[in-house]
Amino acid sequence: MAPSGASVEPGMIDPASFRDPSGYVFRRDGVLYRAIQPSAATDWAAFEERGLAAALIGEGLLVSHAPVALELAPLPGAAVVIRPRELPLISYPYEWAFSQLREAALLTLEAQRRALAVGMWLRDASAYNVQFDRGRPILIDSLSFEVADLSAPWPAYRQFCKHFLAPLALMAHRDLRCGLMLRDFIDGLPLDLAAGLLPGRTRLGGLLPHLHLHANADRRAQHAQISGAAAEPTAPGRARPMSATRHMALLDSLRRTVEGLHLEPGSHWLSYTRQTSYTEAAAASKHQIVERMLAAAGGTVVWDLGANVGTYSDLAAGSGRQVIAFDQDPSVVELHWRNLSADARASVLPLVMDLTNPSPALGWAHQERRSLLQRGPADVALALALVHHLVIGNNVPLPRVADLMAQVGHRMVIEFVPREDPMVQQLLASRRDIFTDYAIEAFRAAFGERFVTLDEAPVTDSLRTVFLMERRPD
Repeated sequence: MAPSGASVEPGMIDPASFRDPSGYVFRRDGVLYRAIQPSAATDWAAFEERGLAAALIGEGLLVSHAPVALELAPLPGAAVVIRPRELPLISYPYEWAFSQLREAALLTLEAQRRALAVGMWLRDASAYNVQFDRGRPILIDSLSFEVADLSAPWPAYRQFCKHFLAPLALMAHRDLRCGLMLRDFIDGLPLDLAAGLLPGRTRLGGLLPHLHLHANADRRAQHAQISGAAAEPTAPGRARPMSATRHMALLDSLRRTVEGLHLEPGSHWLSYTRQTSYTEAAAASKHQIVERMLAAAGGTVVWDLGANVGTYSDLAAGSGRQVIAFDQDPSVVELHWRNLSADARASVLPLVMDLTNPSPALGWAHQERRSLLQRGPADVALALALVHHLVIGNNVPLPRVADLMAQVGHRMVIEFVPREDPMVQQLLASRRDIFTDYAIEAFRAAFGERFVTLDEAPVTDSLRTVFLMERRPD
């Protein structure tokens, strides 16, 4: 809250930064800043004077920042104000593929290792402190570093296990979709829940101390709290005094455990390249049409909705744009991420997103994690071979599809697949055809309420049509 007499513009201070007593994020004239409070001034000075900030930024492990005038802070008393480099899109761990979460975990451990080398540590090991930028995970919370008491346990150890190790273990040993559980448990998966869901064979190796025994210790501590008995350590091995050597050993064990979690591509991935009814001529025609329309659409940020393995994401990125490639299937997103070259990752970020149930606003007062639509709109949205899945596969009327698309992008390259197309017939084969209004005339009418059509082109040797549209002013 602002102190008595202070005047703060509504919306200036980011509502998601209220939990951190060390500082807060705010905007002034649309520019992102961060204020560092006096309580964190000593740690901040050590972070910079010991060279840790410069080293992490120099190697692309931490988002860069520049110091600015104290007077920019909306509240009095700030010790330091910085301007961090702003990223084009904030994504969340429940939207990441397995390999993305794993890379974020390894980045966090590497930052902790470097901090320990200069007598500091991460006081937070939240997955929300990591973003993906130019194809690599990067830390965005500069205030997570503090001067360490190496005789004490690492304060973020349990948080690391909840945010990274538990979901990764479930995704690797149970089902990739377990990563979506992070949407319900935004403070990380409870360790006892993860341990109970994992197969017994995971009690061998690194998951035994860091997850199973850790969960047992948590249960004993909770029981002691309820019964009034003396509390035990909340994690295995914490009764013994720590040292720099033991901290490094813990870190090495965590790293080896995370690296030991992996997915083997199997038969369940063989069908994930989307089937189409295109002939070779039709595929070439569609490629040319989409390429032309993307060039005409302009913009710098593209959202590819239903991207599958990213054929058209790559095409959009080829014109120098940043592309966010959404697909509802975690396996598809995993495969897309794995298949991207280092150069391609700099322009394309695949994310898990079900457009019929997109990421909502979450956390305290629905303000800590923003919904998908709150993070848009994109300059351009791609919606190829998607509309018939929404209308026929999910019973969403065309006007509602148009309403959603108007919130997603300023301009759209969108494909209409008619009822006669084999893919639509395949959808209709297992259900009663109640979609009497599904026709291109109805599509034009519904989208005409929200968009102006700038271009329209039939796909050669196909019944499909691709449109370039621009959203009407509100």
